[in-house]
Amino acid sequence: MKAILVPVEHHPSSAVLQIALVVGHAFDSYIEGVPTGPSVPDDIVTDVGTLTAPDSGTRREWAKNARQQFEAWMTAQSVPPRPEEPCGLCFGWHGDELVADEALGCLGRAFDLIVVGRPGSGRNETRKATVESALFDSGRPVLIVPSSTSEPAALGGMVVISWNGSTETARAVSFAMPFLIKARRVVVFTVKGSTVEGPSGEQIAATLRLHGIAATALTKEDERRSPGATILAQARELGADLLVKGAYTQSRIRELIFGGATRHILEHTGLPVLMAH
Repeated sequence: MKAILVPVEHHPSSAVLQIALVVGHAFDSYIEGVPTGPSVPDDIVTDVGTLTAPDSGTRREWAKNARQQFEAWMTAQSVPPRPEEPCGLCFGWHGDELVADEALGCLGRAFDLIVVGRPGSGRNETRKATVESALFDSGRPVLIVPSSTSEPAALGGMVVISWNGSTETARAVSFAMPFLIKARRVVVFTVKGSTVEGPSGEQIAATLRLHGIAATALTKEDERRSPGATILAQARELGADLLVKGAYTQSRIRELIFGGATRHILEHTGLPVLMAH
């Protein structure tokens, strides 16, 4: 996790910046901020008429404000700016223009981790399109941070892996290895009846133990809750400070129509979640 990308909207989330910094301290990382914004046409047709999209000058001003706030926050935390060749904890900034969602995933391929806020509809919340671009287009792990997250001194001391046997979850576990190796305890949690064909949680825990990771397996059934709600409830009960999960092991359209664990967790998680698709 030596290179971390942090998409920054008009008002950077202090929770996102804090978690990025915690990870940066743990791995002596370079943290790069990038100004992000929606990709919009020149005119937007709405129920109340046609609105003119922000012009290029306004978008550059948004990018400038995001940069100033990001750099001020990093400086206040005593993080040094990037030297010519990054070495150890430092920060930098990407460009003077807003990066649209469809370009964010491409940019993210050059980094080890993308840290974003949990998506929501509030003015200062991360847009869902930003998170989905990072997940679907970067090929990298995405650490999703809720705004309610406290400011921890460490991350990943107690990790819950939400295991369902899928390729996406196997990929998430592989990406999470730097965290898992440092964790004091890892629980591979399976919701009974919510799996696809694949290895069991016990098999995954056994493989992790080969790496010296203190991993155990746990399977539960909860008919009162949806799988997503069960995963979050179990993570809270175990005192987890990081959840690892594959993203959209069902299709995005199916999750949109019928719901799913990924959708529920994106909407309701109260702890950081490392996801991969």
